[in-house]
Amino acid sequence: MVYFDLKQCYLFAHLDDQQFETVEKMAHEVKLRDGQLFFRTGDPATHFFLVVQGQMKLTRLSMQGQEKVIEIISPGQTFAEALMFGERPEYPVNAAAIGDTHLLSFESDPFLKILRGSVDTCFRLMGDMSHRLRSLIREIDELTLQSASCRVASFLWKRWQGKPELGSAFELQAPKGVIASRLSVTPETFSRILHNFSDQGLIRVDGSRVEVLDEKGLYAFADITGSIQQDISSS
Repeated sequence: MVYFDLKQCYLFAHLDDQQFETVEKMAHEVKLRDGQLFFRTGDPATHFFLVVQGQMKLTRLSMQGQEKVIEIISPGQTFAEALMFGERPEYPVNAAAIGDTHLLSFESDPFLKILRGSVDTCFRLMGDMSHRLRSLIREIDELTLQSASCRVASFLWKRWQGKPELGSAFELQAPKGVIASRLSVTPETFSRILHNFSDQGLIRVDGSRVEVLDEKGLYAFADITGSIQQDISSS
C-alpha cells in the first residue's frame, strides 16, 4: 500500500489511538489509470475517499451531454465524506482520475460509528463542510458577476498565492481543458485569455508552467468585482 500519514487528514487528526487503529484497518488502496471512471452519478455512496497520489475530477453532464467539472481533488484532500450523513446516499457526480491516481477508500457506516465517539472530529467535519459551502457561494458570485477573463485571472492569482514557496512560477497541475471546464469557459476561450494575459505582460506561459510577471496587474484584473479572496479553496 502506498504510504500516507492519515493523521495529516483533518478527518482523522483528532481520533484517539483506538479509533485511529480502526481507521487504519478500514483503509483500502484503490489504483486508477489516467481517465478511468471511478463512479457514476446515482451510484450508492457507501464509501468516501482520500487522494494520495494524482488527482480526481468530479463532473456532471449537461442536458446536451457536455461535461462540467465541479471540483478537482488533489493529494491530501478527501471527497464524498459528507454523503455519509444521508439516509440513502448516492453520489451526485461522476468521478474520474486525472493521471495515474492512488486513493484510500473508507467505508462510511463504520466511520459514522467512530464519529459518534469523537466530538472534535464532528466539529472539524462541520467546519470543513461550512468552508466548502462558502467557497461554492463565492464561485456562484464569480460565475454570475465576473467575465471569463476575470475568472481566469482569479484562478491564476489563487493558485499562485497558494504556493508562495515556489516564487513567481507555478504549475497548473491539471489539463487545461479540465481547468477550463472548472471555470465554465471553453478550452479555446481559456487558451485565448492566457495568450492575451501573456501579450499584456501579466504572465508567461510555458506548457503547464505559469510565471507571474506583473503581480499588481494580475490582481487588478482578478479583483475587478472586489470579490476575490486570498485564501485558497480546498477544491
